[in-house]
Amino acid sequence: MTAGEKQAAKRVAQLREEIEEHNRRYYEEAAPTISDRQYDSLYAELADLESRFSQLATPDSPTQRVGGKPLTAFAQIEHRAPMLSLDNTYSEEEVTNFYARITRLLPNEKIPVVIEPKVDGVAVSLLYENGALRYAATRGDGTVGDDITQNIRTIREVPERLRGAAPKLLEVRGEVYMDKRGFEKLNEEREKAELPLFANPRNAAAGSLKQLDPAIVAQRPLGVVFYGTGATEGVDVDLHSKIFAFLKKLGFSATEKFWRADSVEKILKAIHELDHIRRDFPFQTDGAVVKVDALAQRERLGFTAKSPRWAIAYKYEAERVETRLIDIVVQVGRTGTLTPVAVLEPVLVSGSTVSRATLHNEDEIKRKDIRIGDTVVIEKAGEVIPAVVAVKTEARAGKEKKFRMPSACPVCGGKVVKDEGQVAVRCINSQCPAQLKRRIEHFASRGAMDIEGLGEMMVEQLVRRALVREVSDIYTLTADKMSILERMGEKSIGNLLQAIEHSKTRPLWRLIFGLGILHVGESASRALAEHFRSLKKLMEASAEELQRIPDVGEVVARSIEQFFQEKRNRKMVERLEQLGVRPQIEPRRVPSADSPFAGSTWVVTGTLSEPRDGFAEMIIQRGGKVSTSVSKKTSYLLAGEEPGSKLAKAKQLGVRVLDEATFRKMLAG
Repeated sequence: MTAGEKQAAKRVAQLREEIEEHNRRYYEEAAPTISDRQYDSLYAELADLESRFSQLATPDSPTQRVGGKPLTAFAQIEHRAPMLSLDNTYSEEEVTNFYARITRLLPNEKIPVVIEPKVDGVAVSLLYENGALRYAATRGDGTVGDDITQNIRTIREVPERLRGAAPKLLEVRGEVYMDKRGFEKLNEEREKAELPLFANPRNAAAGSLKQLDPAIVAQRPLGVVFYGTGATEGVDVDLHSKIFAFLKKLGFSATEKFWRADSVEKILKAIHELDHIRRDFPFQTDGAVVKVDALAQRERLGFTAKSPRWAIAYKYEAERVETRLIDIVVQVGRTGTLTPVAVLEPVLVSGSTVSRATLHNEDEIKRKDIRIGDTVVIEKAGEVIPAVVAVKTEARAGKEKKFRMPSACPVCGGKVVKDEGQVAVRCINSQCPAQLKRRIEHFASRGAMDIEGLGEMMVEQLVRRALVREVSDIYTLTADKMSILERMGEKSIGNLLQAIEHSKTRPLWRLIFGLGILHVGESASRALAEHFRSLKKLMEASAEELQRIPDVGEVVARSIEQFFQEKRNRKMVERLEQLGVRPQIEPRRVPSADSPFAGSTWVVTGTLSEPRDGFAEMIIQRGGKVSTSVSKKTSYLLAGEEPGSKLAKAKQLGVRVLDEATFRKMLAG
């Protein structure tokens, strides 16, 4: 590998880590810390490097995925047709290039397009069968999303039954938004209650849809705009421009304002006209979407790995202003990441007063040479948390101070680490208060200790009332202690205590995974449990010994070693044992060489007779591996009812497809 290739590989690793962290904040926490423009810049740099150094492109890169992974708190729904994201641009020249490109692909054809507002909300997909709402889901990773049916029913624009002659099947796509005035009122109420404020209406809408209690969602000022369809049966519409009237006729609140154009000049004119009126809409907009009108032409233009070739999103420029950076403080995120934040002289930008802005990380501060006392340029795109984008170095007076990240966690005083080749500085104390809620949620999640009833809202109450100060405190809860909690009757308390008791004897790999060790996922947890057969032996293992285990590389090994070197983490594990947590040591299973499971890779999809996790466990115990996506490396697809797009992809790649009956015959021998 040449020096240039090594440098590119290092930068690719940094970009992927940073982008994945921003994806998690945006999709899973609804709390982004950078503007769309800054995210798009990072993404474009990664895509360019992967294009120039093809050996660095991998299937798990953020450039190959649509959005964030689905949340574990909700059931999962597989979309009938994938929900792909659009290519973004901030350049009118690239819009011109887009139209030139599609005219080259369809020569000698007139190609009208539709220009419509890009609603800055949460993408959703609703399925109607014979006119009745069956379910609603978020975009998720583009293939699978969260089941938010009960929450979506609380939005008045969502019809329970369609009007008139409804089609047999209709998958309708839209954006859930929070009314701008309602957003301001909600933040005023949260401020009075001393709750964290939402950064913008989009975050507020996303946070609302993640609520586990539909009664809370019903109190939020949510709306929805529908703009298109996915899978359909019995729908006879050949132009996108006809979709809006079709949807309104059925009872949907569809896009009101749109333009048709058949030249670059008309497209750009429509984009400018939209920019002049978009602030009058009740919802937030951050751009214009340009789509080929004729569905037949769309089909011939096709798709790239994650985006349609027949559409592009043009983003409007964000407002930028100058102010003085008074100080830099450090916040600790739920995963332990230390994030520097700029304290600013208050300044008006995008219609509101700003006094803080994100600085992302220490490397970014050094790269931009940001100093305390500087005059800085800030940007607040789409009312997201503002960011410092430039420094006016010519305005320096010589008294400005350089910033250094703290050597200890500013919240708990614990040890912080920065892994070689990585950007983030993290607190590795698992009991750090800033990380507590998220760690408890992870520990209790279905993929870890599977404590039903210990979800986000319950954890919030337990931590707020100081009933749980660390993960092991879960096992000290009693009916008497929980009697003070809101909406917790005797039956609910009894069910939760029973679930906590049952979790004490979960398999060892679940406990390892539940500890939340950085970089240790489910696959590595299984490998560690299989190798060490004891949590005590794992705690004493060196990084060198850990690296001999499959699925454990240098980065993971170093992370495990650092985790157990922290005294507080060791004490937490010891206390779990004292409180009766006795993980099961599963018997070693060595599949015979001629077993169809040995070395095989499976994907499980559709509705089966029991949860998919159970089938995954059967496969893994017999020597197979389970993946979430179909690829050329997939050996088998286990397909239940309504398998969705994974079945089509498996057939396309020649992957063997089994139904449940055939799978059980394979289990039997």
